[in-house]
Amino acid sequence: MKLLSTMLSNFVQIGQMTVIDSSGKTHVFGPGGEGTPNATLKLHNKKLETSLALNPELKAGEAYMDGTLTMEDGSTVRDLLGIFAHNRVTLRRLPMQKALKKWLKKIRRYHQKNETNASRKNVQHHYDLSNDFYRLFLDEDLQYSCGYWPREGMTLEEAQRAKKAHIAAKLNLKPGMKVLDIGCGWGGMAIFIARNFDCEVVGVTLSDEQHAMARKRVTEAGLDGKVDIRIQDYRHIDETFDAIVSVGMFEHVGIAHYQEYFSKIRDMLTDDGCALVHSIGRKGGPGTTGAWIRKYIFPGGYSPALSETYAEIEKAGLWVTDCEIWRLHYAETLKEWEKRFQANRAEVAEMFDERFCRMWEFYLIVSEFSFRHGKHMNFQIQLAKTVNALPLSRDYMIEAEQKIS
Repeated sequence: MKLLSTMLSNFVQIGQMTVIDSSGKTHVFGPGGEGTPNATLKLHNKKLETSLALNPELKAGEAYMDGTLTMEDGSTVRDLLGIFAHNRVTLRRLPMQKALKKWLKKIRRYHQKNETNASRKNVQHHYDLSNDFYRLFLDEDLQYSCGYWPREGMTLEEAQRAKKAHIAAKLNLKPGMKVLDIGCGWGGMAIFIARNFDCEVVGVTLSDEQHAMARKRVTEAGLDGKVDIRIQDYRHIDETFDAIVSVGMFEHVGIAHYQEYFSKIRDMLTDDGCALVHSIGRKGGPGTTGAWIRKYIFPGGYSPALSETYAEIEKAGLWVTDCEIWRLHYAETLKEWEKRFQANRAEVAEMFDERFCRMWEFYLIVSEFSFRHGKHMNFQIQLAKTVNALPLSRDYMIEAEQKIS
């Protein structure tokens, strides 16, 4: 416990953490104080005391999943993660954590190597869990990306419809256009565009579960002649499109494939077309994906800095015609997802098990806090091949959004 005590004494500068070690002894760290996070936890394994000191970002999540770390005295994992969130800067300044981060940055290309076969495997790891499972916490349209919350008091359904309208409005769509949706999920955006703009839409996914449901939803919407949902890697598409949209997919590309991604978008766009890339990003410079998230939730995933994104766009010879940053929108979305997940937790446990429930709970909360207290945000980058592909003012976006809101 000595090594962990030293680490926690330096780490917890805001709030208070009470740790009951494997022998039953209580240790208190941090100054506490009104309005600051407070959590009590028990460690059930002596070896855990050392592993937590060496790699807390990975081992805390694993221990909570496995039940070797439990929350005590009415504390919840949200309380524990609140302490991590408020003390994240202090944690990363610790010598051991600085050395670990430095090493992970050096090998991050290996973690993000998303060749065709690996990319499909990584997508299926997360998105092929069960369509019924995702129905338990997403909105009715199964939008598994950041909602748009321009007003207080919106429901999740309203925020996700607002997101689709906001993104579609940026594409400058006209009836009869051919649109590509890269990473189409369960087909919600493709159906939305076809229905509201009278466009033909091709949606591609690497998830068998998403593909099956998306095709079923297209048929139920009476849009079989308008929307074509395929299991296909975007790199294998040999067609051109008037507009391309990519929502929540760029996070799965990997830094080694950015130039390939943007060059492919350029090659698939018509000369007067435009693309809209909506992605999670990070404030500041390039970084790494957290070890726990990378191992259990999004293998191969990475949320890029704008600097490394723009550099690859420039190499592809594309115009950045518009960029918008969403800050706390994903925090609000994740908070609502976690609320719905907890309301259906018993059903999730029946589908999987309690370990899975703890994993998913940990994922939703740590992700919310990365947007609420950390450096994560969303960006929407609009791209074009030619300088005059789009109107010179943003008025057309506003008008299109108002028509369908």
